Parts: sequence; C-alpha cells; structure tokens
Amino acid sequence: MPVHRKQRSKKPTRSGDRAKTDIRNDHLIFGLLGESIVQSLPIGVIAFDSDLKIIEANSQASKLIKLGDFIDESLAKGTDSPGVPGFDWTKQLKSIMSTGKTREFDSVHYKLNGKTKLLQILCTSLKKAKTARSLGGAVIIEDITEKVDIQRQLANAERLATVGKLASKVAHELNNPMDGILRYINLTMRIIEQKKLEKPKEYLTQCRQGLMRMVHIVSELLEFSRRTYTSLEYVELEQIIEDAVRTMDPRAGACNIRILRNYSRNIPQIRNGNLFQVFFNLIKNALEAMPAGGQLSISTRLAADNTAVVEFRDTGTGFPKEYADAIFEPFFTTKDKGTGLGLAICKDITERCQGRITAENAHGGGSIFTVHLPMADRT
Repeated sequence: MPVHRKQRSKKPTRSGDRAKTDIRNDHLIFGLLGESIVQSLPIGVIAFDSDLKIIEANSQASKLIKLGDFIDESLAKGTDSPGVPGFDWTKQLKSIMSTGKTREFDSVHYKLNGKTKLLQILCTSLKKAKTARSLGGAVIIEDITEKVDIQRQLANAERLATVGKLASKVAHELNNPMDGILRYINLTMRIIEQKKLEKPKEYLTQCRQGLMRMVHIVSELLEFSRRTYTSLEYVELEQIIEDAVRTMDPRAGACNIRILRNYSRNIPQIRNGNLFQVFFNLIKNALEAMPAGGQLSISTRLAADNTAVVEFRDTGTGFPKEYADAIFEPFFTTKDKGTGLGLAICKDITERCQGRITAENAHGGGSIFTVHLPMADRT
C-alpha cells in the first residue's frame, strides 16, 4: 500500500529526539520487561516515537516484517491493507496515538521474502505517566498463519464428518425402496420378454438404467460416509493398479484409448487400505475426459523421501486451473451427470493412508493426477 506522507527530514526532529529520550528514560517495554525477555518472545515487539520512527525492535519482529526506519512504512511494505479500501497505516497509527486507544488488526496478509504470512497486529499508544504526554507507541505482531491453517483443517474435517453422516442416512433410506423397484422391474421385463412386447421392454430398460445410476450414486454416498477402511494387508502397488486397469480395459478399448504403464521395480509392498477404489476412480475419470480417444499413462516411482508416487497422465480436456483444489471437495463436479464424490473419496482414502493427492493440467493438454503414499514400516 503506498504510504501517503510528506517528505521526512533525514535529521531527527526535536520532538522525535525528546520522545526517544523519554521512552528510554521511562524504561517502557524493553526497559521495563528486560531486554533479554523481550528478545526471547515468540512475537514481534516494536517501540516507536511520536514521529513514527522505530526506536527499538526485537529479533522476532525482523522475521515477521521488513523493518525500516519508520513503523508505518515497515508495515506498508508487505501489505496493501488489512481488507479496508483506502487504508493508510500512517493515519491509523497517528489516530491511535492521539486517542490513546488500542487497535487490533486481525489476519493481515503480509508478504516477506516472496512468502505471504497471516499476521495479527496490535497497536497501542505510549504516554508519559505523570503528564500523559504522548511518547509514541508500540506494535505487537504475531504470526497466526499456522493457527489459521489448523482451524481451517478442523472446520473442514467437522464439515466433512457432518456431510458423511448425512450421506450415510440418505443412502440407507434410499437403498431399500430402490432395491424393491429394481426387483419388480426385472420381474416385469421377464414377463414382457416372454410375450415379446418390444416397446414396454424399451421403456423399462430406460427405467432400469436410470435406477442403476441411482444405485451407483447411493453406493458412492455410502463409500464416502465410511470412516474406516478394510483390506490393510501388504500388497504390491503394481498389483492394485493392474486390478483397476483390468476392470476398465473393456471401456478403454471401446473408447479407443491406449493405457501405457511405466512401473518402477524398486517399490516395496504397501498397505492396501482400499487403494483400488482410488486408482479405479482416477482411471475412470481419465477415460471420461477422453470420449474421442487418447492415451492414459500410468507410472510409479519411489521418491527420495521414501514415498511411493503414482501418476495418472491423460490427453483429455483438462480442467480450469482455479478448480485444482475444489475438485476434491464433496459434491463438486464439472460433469453434467457427475456426483462429485469420486475424487472426494480418493482424497479421503489417500489421506487415511497418510498420503496426499494432487491435480494439475499437463503441458500441451490433458491432466495429471498424482498420488503420494508413504512407505509404512512393517516392523
């Protein structure tokens, strides 16, 4: 944010000299708490005089913001504003000193050394005890980036748990009536076939296809709602992938899609944890992204951090890059008839295996889905 300020003189003003002397003489902040204590604090502490010139700052402050000669300029260097149009640090700090009120700025985005942090900034005025004359002020800065991330993760986990319970309830409520409808459709079709009535058979076939789609959606809801997974035996990673490929081979052949494999031979056995469902969904999505044909390349490798990496690269349509994170959210879909649960299930299962899954667009077209799975200690 540009700082609106008249040109300052390089020489300290008299009021600045007096405030600086008063701050140190009255032993405020650094003198009162002790230099060693302030320097050891995990938060940034900065004292400034009435001209907003920085008098003292602990080492943590220099790690959180880019310190200059003046506090307002130092705060403005890394942030446009704390979310308020026309925000000016100079006006805010002078207002705090004149009114004597303390003000807190929460979740301020501050860019330092190419990285953006979330800071909580508290600004307060300092006054001489006997005369109540303003000596300047102090700024206390805390990095809340990690705290906010944890809060978001907890909120997301709570939301997913609620969605999972709702999905389970809905799926169970739908399962029984759908099972009965499907049974009676099959019985009706059997009688119609015996009497060779073509039109009723065609209509019932359409009904059954729609019902089977509903059954598939319900099964995905149930899969998503489950909080534990079985099949935790140790298996070859290649075997799980091949099982998923074989299931989708007929569909790939019908769509004129080639599936290429490039498996590394140095990957140890891995705990399954229903990874078949992950690989099956990723292959299915890749095939659906190439309705006119194309190529799906599946590769595995062992990363330097002892993590197995499985990559699915297709030559399909890709996806808007702003959806890279959203596509793993429950019920988010870019398909006309998608449920939005397939990739959410993949993410859930992968994270339960202590792994992660990412998505990106490939150069030249298509998309790349990568599954990272840590190698478990079998002992």
